[in-house]
This record gives sequence, C-alpha cells and structure tokens, in this order.
Amino acid sequence: MTHAELVKQLFENQDLKYRDFHAALVPNISKDTIIGVRVPVLRRLAKEFFKSAQSDSAQLFKFFDKLPHKYFEENQIHLMMVTMIKDYEECLSRTEQFLPYIDNWAVCDGKTPKTLMSDAPRFLKCIAIWLKSDHPYVVRFAINMLMDQFLDDRFDSKYLKWVAAVDIDRFKEKYYVQMEVAWYFATALAKQWDAAVPYIESRKLEPWTHNKAIQKSIESYRVSDEHKAYLRTLKI
Repeated sequence: MTHAELVKQLFENQDLKYRDFHAALVPNISKDTIIGVRVPVLRRLAKEFFKSAQSDSAQLFKFFDKLPHKYFEENQIHLMMVTMIKDYEECLSRTEQFLPYIDNWAVCDGKTPKTLMSDAPRFLKCIAIWLKSDHPYVVRFAINMLMDQFLDDRFDSKYLKWVAAVDIDRFKEKYYVQMEVAWYFATALAKQWDAAVPYIESRKLEPWTHNKAIQKSIESYRVSDEHKAYLRTLKI
C-alpha cells in the first residue's frame, strides 16, 4: 500500500456526520483536516498498511518520514503503526520523530508503543525528558504513558512528583496539559491513594488542576465513598 492509496481509502470510508461530530471534540484543529473515518476502520487500515510493509518497507518508511501529515486520520494511523513496530530502537526512533507533530489530544491519547515497555527503565528516561518538552502534546503523551503503564505494578511514588512538577503555565494551549495532569492524579487517587492524596492535601497542584483532579476522582467508581467524602473537604 502506498501513502496515496491510504488517503484514497480514507476518503472512501468517509462519514460526514461522524466528521462533524468528531470536529467538535477537537476544536483546536481545522475541520478541513478531518476526513471523518471511524476508529475501527482506521485500525484496519493501519494493520493493512503495516502488513504490506513486509514486502515493501520503503512505502512505510516514506509515510513515516513525510511529516507533517495533512489529515487528522493520517496522524492517527501513523501512531497506530508506530505501536506495531517490534524492534526497540526503531520504535523509539519513530516515536520521538512523530511526537512533535501531534497537535490534538485524540491523536495523543490511548496509544502505547508496547515495544518500549520491554525496557521500562530506558523508556522511563525518555518519559522524564518528554515531561520537560516545550510541546504540550509531547508532555501530555509522557503523562499518558505514566498513567497507563506506571500506576500499577511498576509504580514508584517519584512519578507523582514528576507530574506535579510540570510547569503548565509555559504552554499557550495549557488546558490539554492541565487536564492530563488532573486525570493522572485522579487515576493515582484510585490506584495509589496513600501516595497520591498528600499532593492534594498539601495543594501541590495549581488550583484549577487540583479541583479537576478531585472532581474526576469523585466521579470515579474506583474511589471509595469514604475517600470521596474526604476529597470534597479539600476543594479550593
């Protein structure tokens, strides 16, 4: 499959009503860059494109290297295919190549390059660097990785400190970083209460993020009623 063939198939699977719906969810990008293709179709096309690379890897590499892409769906498929790469060095290289081109939360979220988890200590070093990036979605991606992969068996309390230390005010589009910090702490309160709650008690987060983390925790079924009642007393 070539890049041009991929774009052609994207338009063949266009759903204009879905495009209009999805455009409202990502208001910070132009509606003209959204074709309107549902996620199951994107996953299928990503798998087909990646599979075709077994016989024609040049087409895949050409797609990876042609940045920035024009369409939102191309970016979705790009990161989906990066997560399919099995070689650690290649996966890391392609991840770092693409991250600065992410321009919205929908591309950023929910896609973990599982290959990078095969060397979690090295991956964590990359995450620590990404957290200091001047690009909001590189930072959001890093927080996502800590939330998705390092709040259970791999948890260390120092990761809470990393996220709390993110300087949100340096970003023009700070809302998407604020919201991710809040989600991270809300999830940490559900999974690692004893380690996370001191950050709320001592108001380590700026007020909006602090209150949003509490709100999301109170809305969560994973947080006990007792903990929810206590969190309500900590609102700013």
